[in-house]
Amino acid sequence: MKFLFDLFPVILFFAAFKAFDIYVATVVVIVATMAQIGWVWHRHGKVDTMLWVSLGLVVVFGGATLALHDETFIKWKPTILYWLFAASLFGSARFFGKNLIRTMLEQQMELPGPIWARLNYAWVGFFAVMGVLNLWVAFNFSTDTWVSFKLFGGMGLMIVFIVLQGLFLARYIPEEKEQPVPQPAVTEKE
Repeated sequence: MKFLFDLFPVILFFAAFKAFDIYVATVVVIVATMAQIGWVWHRHGKVDTMLWVSLGLVVVFGGATLALHDETFIKWKPTILYWLFAASLFGSARFFGKNLIRTMLEQQMELPGPIWARLNYAWVGFFAVMGVLNLWVAFNFSTDTWVSFKLFGGMGLMIVFIVLQGLFLARYIPEEKEQPVPQPAVTEKE
């Protein structure tokens, strides 16, 4: 459910683009991201930093798209966000000794330290590549193709990446040992 909630602005952006144009879609994604933050704030009393960053980027790049009537700016927004994710994961591990992927996931699983590091750098690589891929699609294909890629391509690649990670991590998750089934006590009949 959280995954769909996180995609809420992108889904509305896609729908508004298909129904109208890139400029209406840009207004919709700005308003939807603001509404998303309002909802999170109302429900939890706090908002994750990355959601604030996403709002800032969508307002700045979306605002530039609207003010200058140039869709180039909104096309850069996903790349900047992906690269910020990559830089945050890399910088926190490399310069501050803080593995953010481990911080997010260590409650769900135990892994050896080197595996946490590999997992963190895998996400760094994924986000860096996604940023480049977004630019390639945005500037080598039609806006319609880019909008479809933004929703379906980005989401599809993320799902494939997560599944591949799951297969890699499966070997590090201990198997549960079967518990012996208690047998009823045998009593002698008298």
